[in-house]
Amino acid sequence: MLKTAAATLFVAGTLAAVGGFIVLKAGWYNIAATALHMQPVHDVLEQGMRESVAYRSRDIQVPPQLVAPQRIAAGAHVYHAKCAQCHGAPGFAQADHGQAMQPVPGPLVNAARRWKPAELYWITRHGIKMSGMPAWEFHLTDHEIWDAVAFIQHLPTLTPAAYRAITAGAAARAEPAPEAPTQQPDVGRGRIALAQYACQSCHIIPGVTGPRVYVGRSLDSLADQKYIAGTLPNTQDNLVRWIRNPQGIDPQTPMPALGVTERDARDMAAYLLTR
Repeated sequence: MLKTAAATLFVAGTLAAVGGFIVLKAGWYNIAATALHMQPVHDVLEQGMRESVAYRSRDIQVPPQLVAPQRIAAGAHVYHAKCAQCHGAPGFAQADHGQAMQPVPGPLVNAARRWKPAELYWITRHGIKMSGMPAWEFHLTDHEIWDAVAFIQHLPTLTPAAYRAITAGAAARAEPAPEAPTQQPDVGRGRIALAQYACQSCHIIPGVTGPRVYVGRSLDSLADQKYIAGTLPNTQDNLVRWIRNPQGIDPQTPMPALGVTERDARDMAAYLLTR
């Protein structure tokens, strides 16, 4: 009986795998954003996301005074600049790209009822795969992320007029936060930083998942190269300079300056020079 059941499961699994492969190769699955997920599929994916976030945020310590007015005010500026375009706000509609994404980014006016502060922090810092929700770890300081969480907790209390008032002047560019003292380069963190600055959108990078593109040269075996950009001796310091300000070294290069911090550039260089 057990052998029959095992054989049946094996045959069923094999047929399902073959069927899935045929659907994949035939192009029958519609990946268009105009083709909505079936509701059961959406529900399963959302439940999986909620359980994953709860598990990974369970040990995060929430800072004291998360409801302090100055923290909420600072978080309003972060939210308006980084979040409202996809999630909207009281009296503030999502931008076109936020409205058209699938799955649609949910409004955050009731997020405090659905998510704990530690969970909101984890989502903001790490993002959500295959949802369009970016990870802000490399683009916001830890303090700014908690500021945003504080504001999201406060968001349900705001009228449209109150939201406009608290975010007045939010479009003005804030002074960049001072960088932390240089630390020992972290190779593992450098791999994540390369992905978070979207370096794999132009380069093939060993160990970093991305499209097979040939816009920029492959970064495989970069440590074996004698020069960077054809002129700079290949050292870690020079690679950091190139990552942070490529056009300052070669004004003709199409490689853009991405606003990479000193720490992130050192971690990225450390990773690339070990491949």
